[in-house]
Amino acid sequence: MADSLGVLSPRTRWVTVIAQDPSVRRGKRIVTGEVAIPREDLREGPWGHRVQVVDYDASLDRYRKPKPITDRDDPFKDTDPDRLIADPEFHAWNCYAIVMSTLARFEFALGRRVAWSFGGHQIKVAPHAFADANAFYSRQDESILFGYFQGRKETVFTCLSHDVISHETTHALLDGLRKRYMDPSSPDQAAFHEGFADVVALLSVFAMPGVVERIVDLGETGKKETTDPPRRIAVSRLTENRLFRGVLRLGEQMGEEIQGVRGAALRSSGEIKPSPQWYHEDPKFEESHRRGEILVAAILHAFVGAWRHRLVGMGAETESLDGGKTLDRERVVEEGAALAGTLLTTAIRALDYAPTVDLKFGDYLSAVLTGDREVRPDDKKYDLRRRLHEAFASYGIRPSASTADGGAWPHAPQSLRYGGVHLASLQRDPDEVFRFLWDNRKDLGLDEGAYTEVLSVRPCTRVDPDDGFTLHETVAQYVQIRRLRADELRHVDVRPPDGMPTDTEVTLYGGAALVFDEFGHLKYHVGKSVGGDHQSEQLLRRWTSGDFERTAAGSGGLPHYTCAAPPARPRGRRSGSHGDEDSAEAQPAGISGWLRRLLPSRIPLRRR
Repeated sequence: MADSLGVLSPRTRWVTVIAQDPSVRRGKRIVTGEVAIPREDLREGPWGHRVQVVDYDASLDRYRKPKPITDRDDPFKDTDPDRLIADPEFHAWNCYAIVMSTLARFEFALGRRVAWSFGGHQIKVAPHAFADANAFYSRQDESILFGYFQGRKETVFTCLSHDVISHETTHALLDGLRKRYMDPSSPDQAAFHEGFADVVALLSVFAMPGVVERIVDLGETGKKETTDPPRRIAVSRLTENRLFRGVLRLGEQMGEEIQGVRGAALRSSGEIKPSPQWYHEDPKFEESHRRGEILVAAILHAFVGAWRHRLVGMGAETESLDGGKTLDRERVVEEGAALAGTLLTTAIRALDYAPTVDLKFGDYLSAVLTGDREVRPDDKKYDLRRRLHEAFASYGIRPSASTADGGAWPHAPQSLRYGGVHLASLQRDPDEVFRFLWDNRKDLGLDEGAYTEVLSVRPCTRVDPDDGFTLHETVAQYVQIRRLRADELRHVDVRPPDGMPTDTEVTLYGGAALVFDEFGHLKYHVGKSVGGDHQSEQLLRRWTSGDFERTAAGSGGLPHYTCAAPPARPRGRRSGSHGDEDSAEAQPAGISGWLRRLLPSRIPLRRR
């Protein structure tokens, strides 16, 4: 990036944020950190090319006018953290920086730009949207909304919780990447939205050295504070149990009040002991939030196991110093943060290798193993793939692909035809990809009677975080839709549930992800058909649960992520609130109405 004089300037800027939430402290000081975000020419808000912060409070019907953007790269560098949490301007910057940082993480992992689900370029973020212990992503309002509420001692702001912001941003990004993941399907698919958002949120926090340092301290000393930690740590003390204990105690230290916003993911997941019974037998884990905790627990165990593996390897490398018995404390922290970043990239990249509909946890595990093997073929440093495989297996989750290939997806058939396909067009044109599908519909197992549409085609450049190795791929996704009466389901090998009237109209969804190499040859075809036993099982589940009728009536899916804001509360200034608030003149009531003014007229909004 260059200015008007042709002088190069950095492509990124570092911005101070709350590392976890105001309750996580080192000594008496709130743990802060810095995140790298793309440098851009901002308007006041902050308002950039992908994120617009709008500080409107629907409960008070108040709009706080933002201050002008300063020339400083980091407006809050070296500011006392206790002053930050009382500054509404920092609240806005904290939201902007963490949303942009999460977006940047996704774009790095996937090797391309990532679009929001609603078609526009900028998502609206309201740091003080309403007085309620809640925060959520709203597709209709093209926004992420954060509430605030009165805690035991002071006002609690969800916009100051790093993982809450990252969690809701992940919902928005996942909705753009896989819109069908909000459809009624298996318990795993509903749980995946929650579990995956928690995984991204927690690993984003763990990638900050200040938080990892706290994990190491808590694993070593328990809940006691130490003002002078040792510079070197015995390798024998860095066991998986101690490291995991540090993770759990960090969860205990997080503010209990803020945990109510989304279920205390770190603490709840860490307390789920490895056992297949939760996933296969316990009815409590049919609920999406609880089931998502199993996914988080498996990845947390893999993280700790891989961290321990790396530290033992480092001990062998430093044997000449003291026989490999101790490690520099800073290196222990650095390696933990680096591993969290690598695992986060791996978890996100797996989306490109996952089915586009009817996702199961076993599908996601195969996608993780496949994507990581493609970009990081040498796994000696962390032994990450084996750790992931074993951690998921300990909770009864097996890869959907054959274990003969390490649980990764098999390669596409070699018999495919490419004669009528042009490479340049295949990397960007849905019509060219559809031509490829049409020519190979039998070999790929497509249903010839279903409506088929290529949803997206995206060229990607993946980068190995360990050595900078680059991998060029093109990722496309398509969907198949077939509507049949119940008495016609036998034509696609689907069994209607007992008691379903023969004239009931049933819509079946299939589809797949296509991964092409840089020469235009198909490497992976990962998807689900519109027929078969898995559709029979899904239809039976929806019919017996009543979900089928709700969907037919126009609802269903995951309404939490698509709802409008809570009803507006009565007007009135809240003492000691955001400060610098201007009255909202002639504004529609509620956050949805206020956001309506910022959206194109073509986008319909509805209130809950």
